[in-house]
Amino acid sequence: MTTTLDDILETFEFLDDWEDRYKYLIDLGKELPPLTDAERSEEHKVRGCVSQVWLITGIEKSAEGAPVLTFRGDSDALIVQGLVAIVTAVFSGKTAEDILKTDVEGVFNQLGLQEHLTPQRSNGLRSMVGRIRTDADAALAAA
Repeated sequence: MTTTLDDILETFEFLDDWEDRYKYLIDLGKELPPLTDAERSEEHKVRGCVSQVWLITGIEKSAEGAPVLTFRGDSDALIVQGLVAIVTAVFSGKTAEDILKTDVEGVFNQLGLQEHLTPQRSNGLRSMVGRIRTDADAALAAA
């Protein structure tokens, strides 16, 4: 996916109707590269989501030796797939330390997500972020 967080924020600001924003979320989800059947495994499943969500974490080292995480994901629900796209845009390509420092609630508030998601989707979003932070903690511990 080539859409950046800045692109998403700009588009959300431009779209003032939530129905249009939901359509944009669905379009973002459709941009995600597909996961293989093997990647759609229990090992990669995010717990705490009503919909099925899979998240693949890649870890590389920066020139300074810090762990840099990348994320790919998918869901079986269209709007949740869009939320996966937002989460990967927020965190993918950052160092583990930067991931743990990211004010993700601030980003979600900028987008207005908290007021416009069902409680189940909000819980799933928190579960995705929790999983990413757990992976970042583990990458730091292993570094």
